[in-house]
Amino acid sequence: MKSILAFIIVFGLVVFVHEFGHFFVAKKAGILVREFSIGMGPKLVQWRPGQTTYTIRWLPLGGYVRLAGPDEQSEIDPGTAVVLELNEAGNVTRIDASESDLPIEGRPLRVTKADLVDDLTIAGYENGDESQLVTYKVDHDATMIDDTGTELQITPRDVQLPAAKPWKKLATSFAGPFMNVVLGFVVLMIYSFASVGPATTTVGQVAANSPAQHVLQKGDQIVAINGRKINTFDQVSQAIDSSKGKTLTVKVKRQGSEKSVQLTPKYSKKTKSYLVGIVAKADNSFSAKLKRGWDLSWQVTGMIFQALGNLFKHFSLNKLSGPVGIYSETSKATSMGLTYMLAFVGMLSINLGIVNLIPIPGLDGGKLLLELIELLRGKPIPEEHETVVDLIGVVFLLILIIAVTGNDIYRYFIKWSLK
Repeated sequence: MKSILAFIIVFGLVVFVHEFGHFFVAKKAGILVREFSIGMGPKLVQWRPGQTTYTIRWLPLGGYVRLAGPDEQSEIDPGTAVVLELNEAGNVTRIDASESDLPIEGRPLRVTKADLVDDLTIAGYENGDESQLVTYKVDHDATMIDDTGTELQITPRDVQLPAAKPWKKLATSFAGPFMNVVLGFVVLMIYSFASVGPATTTVGQVAANSPAQHVLQKGDQIVAINGRKINTFDQVSQAIDSSKGKTLTVKVKRQGSEKSVQLTPKYSKKTKSYLVGIVAKADNSFSAKLKRGWDLSWQVTGMIFQALGNLFKHFSLNKLSGPVGIYSETSKATSMGLTYMLAFVGMLSINLGIVNLIPIPGLDGGKLLLELIELLRGKPIPEEHETVVDLIGVVFLLILIIAVTGNDIYRYFIKWSLK
């Protein structure tokens, strides 16, 4: 149960932040965000303080934003029974097309024609009287209650995504991945400050009955090993492990003076590496932790780009993970404690942001590529062409998701149970 809760929180957080990026920039760009949902599946609750409807849904995994566009156009089929709410000027401000048992108070209408995109009109027969056709003007910011009971604003063409300037579309598409990278940097910075400070080249402790017991002292600063200058404790660890048990000449600074000592590492079966029995002194200063968090964030970013490059060179499903794989890794991180969980969230968020920038239709990178082409062409890509490209991308991603999920189930559950 603990692992499931951790997965919901972690996966939900990175997806929510991603969608919030799209939401925030779209609103600033004048693109109508019809709905901002927390969670997926059937609606639990909704509220609408402005133009956007906010919903909480039953499945607590991430969320989504519904931007006004051709796929989100408000439509009412002829013959649909609706209830209209009018303002003082006689314009429609609310349309109940849910055909529910609890309609809004207003004028019942059997629709014959409705244009909620360009003309903003709705026509039909009122109160069952088919002798006279009536037409109402629909307010630009009118709302409609759909068949699920969700109340959303209608989508006039001027607030749809295709009507926005190309650079605004680019900014909206880029905002989601960008926010994931920002979240990753912030979380890794928190991880750095929540952890013990970075290791220095100064000896903090010397283990009893170890090779270093009678050679090094607490407070010794390691300056060089076998004539090579030492700047970080990682270099110390690498030099010790790569020695393969051969004696090392270690230059240390002790009480203001330098001296050289001989140190012979011993192999540890537990760690499967060569050790000398020293623990580095940590630098818990603000600047050291700040620098480590910043450096770690860039290291993670570089590693993800490198991993993507290797993936394209030598493709393997084992190099990919879906929700099942993320759940398994989340469980491992949860069992290792809060700091490990923070590091995992940071890496996962940066990974999600960068992967979404891959120029594949269906991902944000695919949208960015099409929007960049539109910007360079100086005119929109024909809608039918864009639809075909998106459809191909969705099919490709669906096949990939099925393959990755199946492979994850085998790797993390079936293969493990057969051992």
